[in-house]
Amino acid sequence: MSKGDRDQGKTERDAASKAVLDNMARLKALRLAREAAEPPRAVTARKVRAKTKTPDKKAPALSEWLASQQNGGRRT
Repeated sequence: MSKGDRDQGKTERDAASKAVLDNMARLKALRLAREAAEPPRAVTARKVRAKTKTPDKKAPALSEWLASQQNGGRRT
């Protein structure tokens, strides 16, 4: 590879990099202008999820669960 090839490759990379940065700056300016033109959004409160578990039904004790796993053919 000659010095001229390396310089040309660097120049092409620099030009591509500059094009990408210019495009990002243009898009950012458009986005900021669009956001400035629209009215501010109202903040909505988060919905509280209802509990899915029923308080009457209790999970089995660990020892009972392990015994059922062994009786069911599972080995731990």
